[in-house]
Amino acid sequence: MDSFLAALTLVAEPNTLISLLLASLFGLTVGALPGLTATMAVALLIPITFFLSPLAAIATVVSAAAMAIFAGDIPGALLRMPGTPASAAYCDEAYAMTRRGDAGLALGINALGSAFGGIFGTIILMFGAQLLAQFALGFSSFEFFWLACLGLSSAVLVSGRDRIKGAISLLVGVLIATIGIDYTTGHPRFTFGVADLYDGISFIPALIGMFALAEILRTLLRGDSATGRFDARSGSVGRRALGEMLGNWRHALRGSALGTAIGALPGAGADIASWISFAVAKRFSRHPERWGKGNAEGIVAGSSANNAALSAAWIPALVFAIPGDTITAIAIGVLYLKGLNPGPTVFIYNADLVYAVFLCFLLANILLLPFGFLAIRAAGLLLRIPRQLLMPALLVLAIVGSYAIENSTFGIGVMLALGLLAYFMEENGFPIAPTVLGIVLGELVEQHLMQALVSTQGDVLGLFERPIAGVLGVATLAIWILPLAFGLLRRRRRAAAR
Repeated sequence: MDSFLAALTLVAEPNTLISLLLASLFGLTVGALPGLTATMAVALLIPITFFLSPLAAIATVVSAAAMAIFAGDIPGALLRMPGTPASAAYCDEAYAMTRRGDAGLALGINALGSAFGGIFGTIILMFGAQLLAQFALGFSSFEFFWLACLGLSSAVLVSGRDRIKGAISLLVGVLIATIGIDYTTGHPRFTFGVADLYDGISFIPALIGMFALAEILRTLLRGDSATGRFDARSGSVGRRALGEMLGNWRHALRGSALGTAIGALPGAGADIASWISFAVAKRFSRHPERWGKGNAEGIVAGSSANNAALSAAWIPALVFAIPGDTITAIAIGVLYLKGLNPGPTVFIYNADLVYAVFLCFLLANILLLPFGFLAIRAAGLLLRIPRQLLMPALLVLAIVGSYAIENSTFGIGVMLALGLLAYFMEENGFPIAPTVLGIVLGELVEQHLMQALVSTQGDVLGLFERPIAGVLGVATLAIWILPLAFGLLRRRRRAAAR
């Protein structure tokens, strides 16, 4: 209790509160711009943290990241241009809701889901940090390989009715992920002598191209001027969004729990958590016919998972100084710069600071609601602009976002190439969500598979020897094999009935 009271005093200091508020506004602005990720928002604030107290510096990182993750939902819902990779999973559902006139509702659900997931993850962080961190440290390349394969299996659930086209779309994404230097041999693959391809395809320009450029081309070529309607009355939006959250409380709880569990694994992050939670919600939905038409279930599950994962990523970071994602990697660097060494002893020698960090998490996610609904009202102005006038400006923004990732025109080329690919895929009935998922997870699958096979000297059965890896492996193979087996049985029964 003494540590908790001391933490309250630290958080109540003016420099901490002011830093938290200003960083929240900054994260909200950066996250709303397509291509500028939550990691970039945090990285841009690092020079400022040199002049802040240790707690104010961490509060800056926490609040900017939480706001940026939510703000990425705004262009995703209004324009089908996800501001951050974590928003890509449920971007299509939110955009479909906008097209039918419920843009405010979609963003309201995003705000409530993000706040709920963030608070849920923070509570777990406060009471179960050491236990979950020990569980996360038990994961090796074996477990991460099967976890990534399980994530790829989500493509079957997000691909729509045509599973064959969904599988082809997934393979396209995995193929794109193999471009670059081979992980084990160091030999270039599919680079065609282009030096810029040695590092592979950068995900952010690919994401911008496949979502943003494809939508811009579709709008300009079809002459579509509809932007959707927006209810600017925040009270109405808040009540309807709260009603959807209460009606989908199971998806919110399950998404938050999945996000917390996945976020606690070093290197997993909010992107994977969002995709898996979205796919699980679709699999267990009571209304499968609503998916693809603006279903709140997917938005609730995805938005609660990504912010829960953001909080849970701090579990291995604080307890064992192992970053859970790129944001906590930056935060660990800030802690070291401030003379605070994260690890098991941090709970002994700096308990008041740890509790203060937890309180900053709670404040940042609580602030997400008023700041989020203010941003929603401001975002309504965007829908009043005719799309034919808006698209050229968005194209410029997409080009700037693709260039800004590595300050290279090659990113623009990646955006244009994959944008054209996504446009032709969608025009021919191929979903692009599995392709994006393949790009995200393809590299992880390859790296962890090769690490595991090197350690087992090529013995494939060794992938099942560890207990957790065995369970994940059996579950993954069951997801792959059982639908095929049931399909064959149904065909045989139909043939026998004839």
